[in-house]
Amino acid sequence: MKIEQIEAAYARIAGRIVETPVLRSPFLDEIAGRRVHVKAECLQGTGSFKLRGATSALTALDAETRARGVLAYSSGNHAQGVALAAQRLGVPAVIIMPDDAPALKIANTRALGAEVVLYDRVGGQSREALGRQLSEARGLTLVKPYDDRQVIAGQGTVGLELARQLPDGLEADVLVCCGGGGLTSGIALALEAHRPQLRVRPVEPDGFDDVTRSLRSGTREENAALSGSICDAIVTPSPGELTFPIMHRLCGAGLTVSDSEALRAVAQAALRLKLVAEPGGAVALAAALWRCDEIEGDDVVVVITGGNADPATLTRALATLEE
Repeated sequence: MKIEQIEAAYARIAGRIVETPVLRSPFLDEIAGRRVHVKAECLQGTGSFKLRGATSALTALDAETRARGVLAYSSGNHAQGVALAAQRLGVPAVIIMPDDAPALKIANTRALGAEVVLYDRVGGQSREALGRQLSEARGLTLVKPYDDRQVIAGQGTVGLELARQLPDGLEADVLVCCGGGGLTSGIALALEAHRPQLRVRPVEPDGFDDVTRSLRSGTREENAALSGSICDAIVTPSPGELTFPIMHRLCGAGLTVSDSEALRAVAQAALRLKLVAEPGGAVALAAALWRCDEIEGDDVVVVITGGNADPATLTRALATLEE
């Protein structure tokens, strides 16, 4: 992929997405021992960066293809992104979601007008196989959650904004919550072109560190399980076929955090930044705050990627402030 694809995606979607702010807090700086710059993609439409890639993919389709409808599979955030992008463009949308996805994400996807089809993720049912079946039967175009060039291009627009928003001359690691790698690879491509002194590093939950292990080994590794973390938004089988070569070429070493650290980061985002973050969207902030010895320099950049946490999770996270 080339930077021109990301810039073309931004030209198509700029009026349909929010340019999210980069925020600072002296309290977070103190915990991290360095300046922390937080890109708040939890303030994006549908509450996550996924609206960027979905809008990029749908606006790249011709009118006849859009009219037949689109199909997506997701644990929630990509689902909502595709659903809203489709609603805005008048495109029929079918979303395949795991039956153990948070109820709020399933309800929100339906509320945005999409047809939701549930599958048994824990039992090993293949969402890809179900997707192929529905796509062939109904003539739907599949919009993959990360392994799609137009999706990667859309997610990469976060990197274009960071290149403009961050102080000139800043040298820092850019920590990105990582599942299949669409956002991580897209940001890395954008920064390679516009701010090469910024190094992207993926962050994952403990036990679901397929990207971290893949970067270390040089080959695509798989997770042994597909559930069992509170960070459901970024639990994926393995890095994408398209995303991994980009990450392998451009990214620094991966970082991992525990579920409890992710919850503590959710609480700190609420307390210090007045942001609602979900655990999977807060692992990068957790790494900035509690993996200080694995990060170099006086600054660190963090992308909070999503804020679709249900009330029970937020209550559990805020309770950590009293521990």
